[in-house]
Amino acid sequence: MGRLDPVSKPTAPETASKPLAEALIPGTEQVPGWKVVAALMILYSCWSTTYLAIRIGVKDTPPFLFAGTRVTLAGLCLLTFLALSGGWRAAWMSRRDLAWTCLVGLFLFVGGNGLVTVAQRSIESGLAALLIATTPLWMALLESVWPGGERLHAAGWFGLGLGMAGVGLLARGQQGEAGGMALVLCSACAWGIGSFIQRKLRLKGSPYLHAGWQMVFGGLATTIIGLAVGEMGRVTAETITPRAVAAFFYLLVVGSLVGFVAYIWLLKHVGTAVAGTYAYVNPVLAVILGALVDGEQVTPFMLAAVPLVLSSVALVRRKPVARLGGGS
Repeated sequence: MGRLDPVSKPTAPETASKPLAEALIPGTEQVPGWKVVAALMILYSCWSTTYLAIRIGVKDTPPFLFAGTRVTLAGLCLLTFLALSGGWRAAWMSRRDLAWTCLVGLFLFVGGNGLVTVAQRSIESGLAALLIATTPLWMALLESVWPGGERLHAAGWFGLGLGMAGVGLLARGQQGEAGGMALVLCSACAWGIGSFIQRKLRLKGSPYLHAGWQMVFGGLATTIIGLAVGEMGRVTAETITPRAVAAFFYLLVVGSLVGFVAYIWLLKHVGTAVAGTYAYVNPVLAVILGALVDGEQVTPFMLAAVPLVLSSVALVRRKPVARLGGGS
């Protein structure tokens, strides 16, 4: 799913992970503008299409198994690449870091990715993308109540109000879909919690290492949930349709791997301000793609909610002016 915004930046690394860093994030020198534009286009196109791909995939296949197996495979691909690039130590971390990474993975890929996948059996991809865009609002709320956390300024609180108004408009325009919308909002909250924990932990190693293990832990847990609720009994030859298979591998390769590498490259070379613009572009593209490709309905309430939600994200993401408790 295209929401890997709060991934930790590469730290002063252990030598084992250096080959991968050199291969995928080459240096900190000035890069040509066309490369930045190309990376942004890749990021926008990869992550804005993930919601539609999920929607298409879960029309035929059980959601937890569809999400869990894909995320697990994506994590194994990242860890395998790390091991091949820098040896098995490049794909390993301490038991303490593994435990925290497991917790973060559960929030991100069971609560975050898993719930939005389940929800898209009942709501359309454009609506899901707009609701997921509220994730930074949840993170801002967590920061504001955390001891020593970043306090929301007046504009930030105004932004939260705009976001709530936008969600209210979406709810009013989608009568009868309250359950699916609630699941997506819970997904956004879970992703916000996992991202918040990860930001505070400052684990050692590359972001690829963290993401790989988070995907493995979260994907396996999601798969186990699917097996526990009996989804395996719903997997038949008829449910493994060409469109479901295509959606599965599209999400695996384009959403989880290509888009993620582009995002980390942008973080390294141009920082979070530019890389984070996907949060404003992707919901709009997702609504357009859903309407054009899958015939999804675009209601007047959705059109009115788009500027409210995106403006709220912009206001909340502005640099705070103070910290609670005088923390440095």
